[in-house]
Amino acid sequence: MSGAVIATPLTRLVGVRHPIVQTGMGWVAGPRLVSAAAEAGALGILASATMSVERLRAAVREVRSRTDAPFGVNLRADASDASERVRVIVEEGVRVASFALAPSRELIARLKDAGVVVIPSIGARRHAEKVAAWGADAVVVQGGEGGGHTGDVATTVLLPQVVDAVDIPVIAAGGFHDGRGLVAALAYGAAGIAMGTRFLLTSDSPVPDAVKARYLAAGVKDVTLTTKVDGLPHRMLRTEMVDALERSGRTTALLRAVRHAAAFRRESGMSWARMVRDGLAMRHGKELTWGQVLLAANTPMLLRASMVEGRTDIGVMASGQVAGVIEDLPSCAELVERVMTEAHTALGALPAVR
Repeated sequence: MSGAVIATPLTRLVGVRHPIVQTGMGWVAGPRLVSAAAEAGALGILASATMSVERLRAAVREVRSRTDAPFGVNLRADASDASERVRVIVEEGVRVASFALAPSRELIARLKDAGVVVIPSIGARRHAEKVAAWGADAVVVQGGEGGGHTGDVATTVLLPQVVDAVDIPVIAAGGFHDGRGLVAALAYGAAGIAMGTRFLLTSDSPVPDAVKARYLAAGVKDVTLTTKVDGLPHRMLRTEMVDALERSGRTTALLRAVRHAAAFRRESGMSWARMVRDGLAMRHGKELTWGQVLLAANTPMLLRASMVEGRTDIGVMASGQVAGVIEDLPSCAELVERVMTEAHTALGALPAVR
């Protein structure tokens, strides 16, 4: 356990020792990683989008059996069963609900009435202003450097905009992996940092060793931003599958999407009707083909191929640009202690203001 402590509005809000969040990554942020991050003093976030509702409840209970520390659950706000998942969070006494998309005013109110801390992720100042007005307790601000679905505004530009716009704690994401980054985020006015790729690349992460080796071997330029996976900007490692998707025509993409849709339906237990509703929700306001809608609803299967099965030839590997500067696989405890020690060293090295 690190003796270096920096108290911020985030640590006070959620009750963790350190202003660090382990993000909810599908197929990666399960009970093993979340409990290890929580025990290390960070806020571990369980990824629920790739779980059935029943599996989510079991996963929450497994985390609690491993640690007494606070943790959270990440939800897709546009999922047709979001209300059922919220019920699990409330009934199981989960401390934090985080969202990949902005939740509705009603969903925020329901969670807050139950004493759950609500932390949506946003990629634009106006979105932060909206959820803050609706009662969100904090926001995660992800810049374009971040992995998975992301925007095109750099963290260093987006973060200060949001800090200036809202009066709730702001957590910085996108491009963070060490203590220097934490100090930089705090200097911008953030209450902490959120890291995905850095926690994925730990010994506590369930990702197969061969896949971790692919990440460690990657340079900054091996991380690409593509819209060919599901029609939305998605940052990931360049792999055989990404190359194939970018070369494929509409018919091939549609056939591949249908296969993945069927596979995800079997994996998740979802009905075709629910999958179509979720796909339509993701299509709202976006010019996506039906093939892209199917892939948008079933991108988890492409992630599963790599992150669970180790099949990087047929899967995708979501990744922040920081993968290009990460070189080791510490435990969560070692990582958090290192970040906090580096942060204190960086603070001590700053020149005195005269």
